[in-house]
Amino acid sequence: MPICTDDKKRLLYLHIPFCESLCPYCSFNRIVFDESLSRRYWQALRQEIVLYKQKGYDFNGVYVGGGTPTIQIDELAETLDSLRSTFSIKEISVETNPNHLDPAHLDPLRRCGVNRLSIGIQSFDEGLLKAMDRYDKYGSGPEILKKLKDLSGSFDTVNADMIFNFAAQTAEILNRDLDMLLESGVDQVTYYPLMASNVIRRRMEEKIGSVDYRREARYYHQIVSRLLPTYRFSSVWCFSRKPAMVDEYIITYDEYAGIGSGAFGFLNGTCYANTFDITGYIDRLSRGEPSLMASRAFSVSDRVRYDLLMMLFGLHLDFNTFMTRYGESAWRHLALPIIGLRMLGLIRNRFGEYYVTDKGRYYALVMMREFFIAVNNFRDFCRNRQEGGPRTHE
Repeated sequence: MPICTDDKKRLLYLHIPFCESLCPYCSFNRIVFDESLSRRYWQALRQEIVLYKQKGYDFNGVYVGGGTPTIQIDELAETLDSLRSTFSIKEISVETNPNHLDPAHLDPLRRCGVNRLSIGIQSFDEGLLKAMDRYDKYGSGPEILKKLKDLSGSFDTVNADMIFNFAAQTAEILNRDLDMLLESGVDQVTYYPLMASNVIRRRMEEKIGSVDYRREARYYHQIVSRLLPTYRFSSVWCFSRKPAMVDEYIITYDEYAGIGSGAFGFLNGTCYANTFDITGYIDRLSRGEPSLMASRAFSVSDRVRYDLLMMLFGLHLDFNTFMTRYGESAWRHLALPIIGLRMLGLIRNRFGEYYVTDKGRYYALVMMREFFIAVNNFRDFCRNRQEGGPRTHE
């Protein structure tokens, strides 16, 4: 981990790999909750945070994902309180599940200054919830809807995380989900396309059927037509009523540090991954060692293409950012992609700036979906090379 020598806007991502049970479509690093192991993990997590402080890093935002970050609310609250006293934190987003929408979990989050609560719903449909092993854990669609309504005004932003293009999902099922979302009044909706790794996709085929990408565009346009104009685009698949933090912090922060087992980070032009072995992660941090498993320094060309993808995902190409980061050399790497995007009608020039067109939004979604599938495949690769300890995926 290099010493920080600048004041870039950075986010701290914390990965909590524990769940009450494991959903069949998830590619993230996670295991079934073990309280003793989890207590040790949270202690190691806080030790890793100290390492970043010692290297001179500061962070403006925190995003806590998983897994289920709220599975041990006392440890989460202690960690968030520590972060707020250590860094220049201005916004905090935490993921959770519908079964944790109760005072025992929500009150500590509010006390810790959480601005945005992102709730994993995926669908309100009873059949899909049962196929995903979520019905018994989190309740029926109407029960989840009531909890969402009761949350109104509890946080600056209440986000509903949804997924579309499950094998058994029909246009009618999707329409009912959209009806319930609009009825819920949530501040923000993130509607991900299904983007499982190759390993997870094969397991899903056995359990809930094959992914059919031929209907993905139709379902996406159905989502857009129903959510607009009540919501506005924050990204190609995030819809907000007002300006707010989004799940894809990579489009709003210059860089981010990944904390925890299986976390990814991007700092000083280098992308890196922490070990996916949870006990190995704990042991390393207990010795004061970094938990790095793999890293790759991006060339200027890599970084420009990465920034271009993130800006397409965010629907606006900010050329001032390119010029500030890369100078005149940015155009050497951007010229051909920009010409191609314009010729295909995927971006347009307006008042000297480029914006993604209606046609371009779905193509940007496909590019980002493939990017995340590649990341998920890399997660599978890392898990296969982990150093021992408990299995981190089932």
